Amino acid sequence: MTLIGLTGGIAAGKSTVAERFREHGAYVLDADQQARDVVAPGSPALEGIRARFGEDVVDADGRLDRAKLGSIVFAEEGARSDLEAITHPAIRDLTEERIAEIRQRDPDAVVVYDVPLLVEANVQLPFAAVVVVHAAAAERLRRLVELRGMSREEAERRIGSQATDEERLAIADYVVDADGSLDATIRDADRVWRELTART
Repeated sequence: MTLIGLTGGIAAGKSTVAERFREHGAYVLDADQQARDVVAPGSPALEGIRARFGEDVVDADGRLDRAKLGSIVFAEEGARSDLEAITHPAIRDLTEERIAEIRQRDPDAVVVYDVPLLVEANVQLPFAAVVVVHAAAAERLRRLVELRGMSREEAERRIGSQATDEERLAIADYVVDADGSLDATIRDADRVWRELTART
């Protein structure tokens, strides 16, 4: 089994590349989905969040109220670190469990772990390679405003809260150029896939 880390800034085109790798036969694990799974109603992580942040962050159905939690995390000093101390170990354990399940089913699998915050979260997994989907900050800002309807201020804040392009590129073994058209991004993703699978 080969484990590949996939990352990129918000609106860089990472989901497009992940889907293309899936079409080529990769198993894709989505860190954002795993983050949602570990805080399912009744989960130990959700109970830890409730204990730290209060009853208001859990709705009447026992689900995490992300908006309320988000308002606390962005406003309160140290809250983000406290949240990460609860969720990151749970996400890591779930990820390792899912990777082990895939390895058992398909020892020759290529597993792509799609992690938006690979740099920021300092994810420590035995990656054979890290692929960074790169689009310049100005292009990502344009996509967030024009395609996702975000205000310029919100888009700038989101981009500014993530690792810089330089920090992401510093960990890259491969870079998919996603600055141009969708077709060009897919062609470059195909090139990177060929290079990745040639070495496994």
